[in-house]
Amino acid sequence: MDILRFENQEYFILFTILPILLLVFIFALYIRKKRIQKLGNWQVLERMMPMRSSARPWLRFTLFLLAFTSLIMAAVNPQIGFKTEEAKSKGIDIVLALDVSRSMLAEDIRPNRMDRAKMAVSRLIDRLDNDRVSLVVFAGSAVTQVPMTSDHDAAKMILRTVNTNTVQVQGTAIGRALERSIASFSGQDERSRVIILVSDGENHQDDPIPGARRAAEQGIIIHTVGIGTPQGAPIPVYRSGQLSGFLRDHEGNTVVSRFDEPMLISIAHTAGGIFQTGTGPDLGLNKILDEIRKMEQQEYETIRFSEYESRFHYFIALALIFFVLELIIFERKNKWLNKIKLFDVT
Repeated sequence: MDILRFENQEYFILFTILPILLLVFIFALYIRKKRIQKLGNWQVLERMMPMRSSARPWLRFTLFLLAFTSLIMAAVNPQIGFKTEEAKSKGIDIVLALDVSRSMLAEDIRPNRMDRAKMAVSRLIDRLDNDRVSLVVFAGSAVTQVPMTSDHDAAKMILRTVNTNTVQVQGTAIGRALERSIASFSGQDERSRVIILVSDGENHQDDPIPGARRAAEQGIIIHTVGIGTPQGAPIPVYRSGQLSGFLRDHEGNTVVSRFDEPMLISIAHTAGGIFQTGTGPDLGLNKILDEIRKMEQQEYETIRFSEYESRFHYFIALALIFFVLELIIFERKNKWLNKIKLFDVT
């Protein structure tokens, strides 16, 4: 189906000149009539000017307006029709599953586990080329913060807003995070789907291994990054932005969050991925990205480009025709034209 569009719509403003030209033309006719009337009686003067035509000035002016209108339309440049081309990008679909439970506030990794993880994930997104990315955050439940997209800037912007309040249900349910991450893929090539799980590995609410097995069955690779230290650290509690103490259990003991390496290793091995200990500025994500680059990329996201054909030259031709007609029509009656009846106007 053809589509009509106007390339230079700002030139439509020129149509406001048309009523001004009409008023000027009417005023000019009025002034000319007044000057003629000064010479004597109007009926007598009309009989003395048999070749005078009252319609021809209007006809010439109408042709002039049509020519002017055609020139405006040529400037606007109507374009019609479209031709589509398909351009496909190649890349990997990556789900970033980020732990936002309160244990991620532990400061055994400076400034804390959460902030370090967000900085490292943001740097990873910067290194992605045509890869698409999705962001899943989890604690006691899992939420998709960013659906699969190639808009890396938008993903980073939303990542910056993530904190421990993003997921209302506290705890750590890595199994639910994996289920949510798997659901982020739909109808994709089994050779190009990856989940990167960033967590301290403390899992209190479910068994993540069945989820890892389901991912492996669907051809989804899971890489894991463990952030924290085996010694662990207490979980700070903030009130109004100020440290008010540390999280305690029901018996009043300070809760110490420890990095659970075996759990994260088991998830990665089950789903064909690698495990990285979260050390250094990149938390081992650069090594994981190197592994991802070895994968076969898929084609995705067809982009349609439209090509419109300009129609301004038709309006230029019309303008020339109207100008020529306006030039060959005289305001006075022409005896030769009257004989051939080309313009039957009086």
